Amino acid sequence: MTATQHDLIVIGAGPGGYVAAIRAAQLGLNTACVEEVRVLGGTCLRVGCIPSKTLLESSKHYHDARSGGLAVHGVGCGDVILDLPAMMKRKEEVVEGLTSGVTALFAKNKVTRYFGHGRLLAPGRIVVEGQGEPQELSAPHIVIATGSTPATLPGVEQDNDIIANSTGGLSYPEVPKELIVIGAGYIGLELGSVWLRLGSKVTMLEYLDHLLPGMDSEITREGLRLLKKQGFDIRFGQRVTGARVTGKGKSRRAVVEVEGAEPISADRVLCVVGRVPNTSNLGLEAAGVAADAKGRISVDANLRTNVPGIYAIGDVVPGLMLAHKASEEGIACVEAIATGYGHVDYGAIPAVCYTSPELAAVGKTEDELQAAGLKVGVDYKKGVFMFRANGRARALNQVDGRVKILADAKTDRLLGVHIIGPRAGELIGEAGVAMACGAASEDIARTCHAHPTLSEVIHEAALAVDGRAIHA
Repeated sequence: MTATQHDLIVIGAGPGGYVAAIRAAQLGLNTACVEEVRVLGGTCLRVGCIPSKTLLESSKHYHDARSGGLAVHGVGCGDVILDLPAMMKRKEEVVEGLTSGVTALFAKNKVTRYFGHGRLLAPGRIVVEGQGEPQELSAPHIVIATGSTPATLPGVEQDNDIIANSTGGLSYPEVPKELIVIGAGYIGLELGSVWLRLGSKVTMLEYLDHLLPGMDSEITREGLRLLKKQGFDIRFGQRVTGARVTGKGKSRRAVVEVEGAEPISADRVLCVVGRVPNTSNLGLEAAGVAADAKGRISVDANLRTNVPGIYAIGDVVPGLMLAHKASEEGIACVEAIATGYGHVDYGAIPAVCYTSPELAAVGKTEDELQAAGLKVGVDYKKGVFMFRANGRARALNQVDGRVKILADAKTDRLLGVHIIGPRAGELIGEAGVAMACGAASEDIARTCHAHPTLSEVIHEAALAVDGRAIHA
């Protein structure tokens, strides 16, 4: 078999892989990208971030109209009808528009696309299988960007219908009367919010004693209060030991078994207990690439594996499993290959949960600071400001939540920013830029923010770090 030669090959066309391929091509490298799914964009664009946020937006409009949430604005809606097929069609149209856009970007940047499963044969060599005759490719640089897959729980018998993972939860043909969500992380809360708004009774089972592991506990406690107010039945300390489908035909239901409690029955179950690296059947052993027991590939600061010429980015390496983190690593990786320098500021990677209100964070949590032995008022300062005191929030009638800023007590340098409130996912960008530039809370406090905007809450929280908020 004669190998087709390229300068760089990316295995995987998700938000890490396709971005890496485009940037490599921009830098003048003859670049190829191998993807086994015909539609480009990976989990994020196809069955993750984009479709879930589309459904969140649509379901919020429906809920506001149906629940009278628009009445305060003087808008009466009369009878509100849910057209679920139309909602799902819009979701698919949004996904199609973005994924076709990636295809166009490949063409524009002259990235060669190979359709099939990429597997390492040796350093510098891969084979593409699954579509016709196997095809061998070679390149001095190979980037593994195969992402992750939904984690499973022992005893939970998924049939991809009544009991399913996050992908199934994006395409129910009807609104479940009762929905059990296993896992109170980002995905569970977001998909749970969609179906709660559309009329489901949502019961959430979480093994831990809190929401959103890794987020600031003061922020998540407020989130818990607001989510319960919306109608979520959230139960902590729940160890799910099994789930199975009972009945036949239209009478099928799911039964979930919980340690120390009575079984729970529902129309559907979503098992969303995290994700695991998609590194099986990649030929890691054949190429000598080291991975840990969880399948994560070890890399250095330039995303290089232990094998020269082989790199890894995104969900297959340790760290947060976030699309934007994968994209940043993809760019940094290929820039280091082409120019000798690439960098990711891991201390300034934001995280967002798109519930209502949204929760967003960047940098250290107060829990992390306290776990390190630091004390508020001594080692770090804290400024908090509530959305309720903000004019724009009142105009939107979205006044729940707060901004919390943590800064070093001696240098005033920002340590972390945490937000729960309207459009928190958009607001956190300012904090990320500030942290990436090494800014102090004083820098935000002395920056003029437009009025009336939600960003003024960040400004006031920065002022509050030194006890000088104006509107509190």
